[in-house]
Amino acid sequence: MSSVKLHDKTFVPYISNAELMKAVDKVAEEITKAHKDDPQPPVLLCVLNGALPFTAELLKRLDFPIELQTVRLASYSGTDSVGPVRLIGALSSELKGRNVIICEDIVDTGKTMVFLHSLLLKEGAASVEICTMLLKPEVYKQPLELDYVGMEIENRFIVGFGLDYDQLGRNLNDIYILQ
Repeated sequence: MSSVKLHDKTFVPYISNAELMKAVDKVAEEITKAHKDDPQPPVLLCVLNGALPFTAELLKRLDFPIELQTVRLASYSGTDSVGPVRLIGALSSELKGRNVIICEDIVDTGKTMVFLHSLLLKEGAASVEICTMLLKPEVYKQPLELDYVGMEIENRFIVGFGLDYDQLGRNLNDIYILQ
């Protein structure tokens, strides 16, 4: 792994794809244990665009009936959170009465998860669990419990494996940290 330049910033290697896959394996095992015997298939709700690679890898490892849906939210611009979380588009009405597992790439402040968790319950989901590939525990101060966490990382800006810097870097297999 060598450094990569995206727009005006240079990023250096941080987490290898092999480490990421071990974390995905762990999360898949936990979700399978919790949901393999559910009477109705749960819904895995992928938060676009960042959680797409994580969700794809996770789906390959879940060997029980599960549905996939997507949602798009916005709260970031460049390397900064820009304030309130916004839903882009609409939620599927097929979530009413269903057990939903939110699949997110990274949780830092947790504002996005609190927003989406509350929205899903308000829209009639039977239950809502949160699954994230990465957690920044240093900045996560929400009372909302995260059900499945792939790995914890320090509070630094990262790209790769779905995470971007102004829409670039999502396609990198490994995760890189801002130099």
